[in-house]
Parts: sequence; C-alpha cells; structure tokens
Amino acid sequence: MRPGRRLAIDVGKARIGVAVCDYHGILASAVATVQREADLLDTAVLIIETISRNDIDIEAVLEIYVGLPTNLQGADTESTRDALLVAVALQKQLKPEVRMIDERLTTVSATAALRSSGINSKKGRGVIDQVAATLILEQALAFEKAQNQKPGTPLSDFESKND
Repeated sequence: MRPGRRLAIDVGKARIGVAVCDYHGILASAVATVQREADLLDTAVLIIETISRNDIDIEAVLEIYVGLPTNLQGADTESTRDALLVAVALQKQLKPEVRMIDERLTTVSATAALRSSGINSKKGRGVIDQVAATLILEQALAFEKAQNQKPGTPLSDFESKND
C-alpha cells in the first residue's frame, strides 16, 4: 500500500460528498457536503475551497477518486456523464491524478447505513453524499490493499474515448 492521503468525491445532482483517508490509507472519513453550482468550474473551485478549509493539503494528496455511477449492467447514464464532467473540471484545477471508481450501489448502501443508525432520509440528506464518498474511498483502499495496484480508471482513459 502506497503511503499518502487520498480523496473521494461522490457527485450528486444537488450536492457533492467529499471524503479523505489518513496518510497510511487505513481510515476513510467524511469531510463535507458541497452544494452544486450551475457552472462546473465554480463547482470544482468550491470543492477545492472546502477541502482546503478542512486542513487538507490538496497538493500532497496522492489521488482523487470520483465515483462513476453506471446502471446495474455497467452502461453509462446521464449521471455517469455528469460525474465525468465534474471530474474533468477538477482535474483542470488540480495536480493529483483523478481516477474514476465504479460506484454502483454506494448511495443505496449509504442510505441503508444511515437508516440502520436511526437517521431518516430527511435528516440524512445533508450527509448521504459524504457517506457515499466514504464508501467509494473505502472500496478504493480495499482494492489497492488486495491487488497492490492503483484503483479505478484514469480520467484520461475516458477523455480519449470522447475525443
């Protein structure tokens, strides 16, 4: 397991969840929920500002994982394209590599986790995206520990498909 902090982003239509892990890649923690802006660049800047306000040195982050929502058959959806657009906007602003992580069912798992801890959907609306980002990060860390490889797919692989 490579040492270094990693970030995970769960892109939603209204909100974006952010999570970070410790330097050793052991513990993934929710950081914040960011409200979406109409402009993708403004959204990326707001995410970066939120990360900085939480005392995370973005330049020292190893990688940023953005959840890639596909349908259960693995096909792209409108949400897939939206997550890729946010990832591209982030990559334009940041040095750390952005990698896409398959995130099928993370929001469902996050909702179930909140419900089991007694938080209903109305109360959980503000944190559901953070929990989903934490699950994306935990999945990425588990993959790297098990496979000794970088998790996910480089954003550049998706950009070349769309050229």
